Amino acid sequence: MTQTAQLSPSSVFVVSGGAKGITAECTIKLAQQQPCKFILLGRSELLETEPDFAQNSDESALKKCIMENLLSQGEKPTPMSVQKIYNKITSSREIKNTLAAIQKTGAKAEYISVDVTDPQALQEKLANAVQHLGPITGIIHGAGNLADKLIEKKTEQDFEKVYTAKVQGLENLLTCVNPSELQHLVLFSSVTGFHGNIGQSDYAIANEILNKSGHIFKQQYPSCHVVAINWGAWDSGMVSPELKKAFAERGIEVIPVEAGTQMLVNELHLTYRENTQVVIGSPLIPFARELDSELCTYRMRRRMTVEENPFLLDHAIAGSPVLPATCALSWMIDSCEQLYPGYRFFAAEDFKILKGITFNESLASEFILDVEEISKTNAQQITFNTKISSKNANEKTFYHFSAQIQLLLKIPTIPIYDAVNLEPDNIISLTGKSFYQNGETTLFHGPSFQEIQKVLNITTEKITTQCLWEQISDKQQGQFPVQWVNPYTTDLSMHALWVWTQHFHQEGCLPGQVAKYEQFATTPPNEPFYVSCEVKAKTPSSATADFIIHNREGQVYSRLLGAKAIIWSMKLLRS
Repeated sequence: MTQTAQLSPSSVFVVSGGAKGITAECTIKLAQQQPCKFILLGRSELLETEPDFAQNSDESALKKCIMENLLSQGEKPTPMSVQKIYNKITSSREIKNTLAAIQKTGAKAEYISVDVTDPQALQEKLANAVQHLGPITGIIHGAGNLADKLIEKKTEQDFEKVYTAKVQGLENLLTCVNPSELQHLVLFSSVTGFHGNIGQSDYAIANEILNKSGHIFKQQYPSCHVVAINWGAWDSGMVSPELKKAFAERGIEVIPVEAGTQMLVNELHLTYRENTQVVIGSPLIPFARELDSELCTYRMRRRMTVEENPFLLDHAIAGSPVLPATCALSWMIDSCEQLYPGYRFFAAEDFKILKGITFNESLASEFILDVEEISKTNAQQITFNTKISSKNANEKTFYHFSAQIQLLLKIPTIPIYDAVNLEPDNIISLTGKSFYQNGETTLFHGPSFQEIQKVLNITTEKITTQCLWEQISDKQQGQFPVQWVNPYTTDLSMHALWVWTQHFHQEGCLPGQVAKYEQFATTPPNEPFYVSCEVKAKTPSSATADFIIHNREGQVYSRLLGAKAIIWSMKLLRS
């Protein structure tokens, strides 16, 4: 495999939108790191010589000079006419300042006034620049437009303006180079494309296409260093003090210019040549919308197969894949959250497993999730009744899972579990993978739902486990991706009760219902977490326990209270 080329004095970068704003700042920082050659593209006109009336006037006095000049020519100055001339002059000044800052580093830079959506003009002007600067080795595509409006108010012209600058602009730039010789492709995308944002549907679409284009280009030309940077909001002129305050209220941090430009330089280091997409900045957490007093109902349909959800192969009972109850719950939770951006799941009450979903010849052709709003409180809380059902070939309805879901505008402060006991008693010697698929008395779960690293201590009233879930791929997660709620770590957390029932009663158990499930933080993947399982009751047919999932200091990620498990014969689970 060809090594990705490093930056060198002979590198030639085409930078769209690179003469002004944040893209210009990034280009200057890159030049400071490695003086090379830059061709800056922009639509603004570069004035070789400013009008006499504008020379030697700073920006604060410029508008007055413009007005006086218009009056001297017998024209009546209007706010629009003055602003147009003002923008032309100040824009040209900014371009000259950018060129000067780049050249100060020892790099070479020139500016071309061209619209990247005009392929013919772009090719002609770049061809002229290549003749004296050399072949283009890198592209930084920073050009873009905004037309922020709610989707019902957007026009086709709005969409075209935003879409073409990003997507067609990239296509046109790539036609001006030999892609097999391109060493660097840097796409300035946005967290809007990654997370979405109100009023920016067109911008989100355009940026997500940039992201996917980066991945495709990397597959086709693996020796090229490709990175789509999903930038958050910058602490620049576009972010006014009022907007910055609004961001702070939403928990969105802006990117300092010095830090952000250095991050661009860092991303072009050879160490990160395989990072085709990165997100830099806070998610654009949407404002919680004002709640309508009307209570609505929704119906969602989903077809499910093992092929679409490979993790199911790691959750087979008696030879057939079975949908974990935690995955059914996550479908309910995620669907409610999607209905109300800005609100987050906090609690599920009275979660019941009515009839599990088994992936065999009896599998229904589709499953229905019914969501019914039952209350909205002070714009702070929304509560839903949810139920998953299906119909067989004879149109008979089967109910599979039900729960009451609660969303909050603000999740309560993380509580501390004050009964943490991580002292080992060495009663159970099994560790790690030995707890799973290692004989009839061990858990049936495959790698997607492992592992208990060790049992720290166990009594007739309580068991404490140390767990670690190695994150599985998006493809393995299929239709049940990890979001705020992680169905895989939740399932893993409940394995403690199986170990307890096996140790004291030589029995296995499966989830039956949960009185209340609360979540305060996401359980982290790829690092240890702890489960304190307090056993509340045991009968010949069931066991009831509280599960507290927490870190070493006792900070609670989530807790399942009044969780009732049904006792199952070990032979039935594996036959």
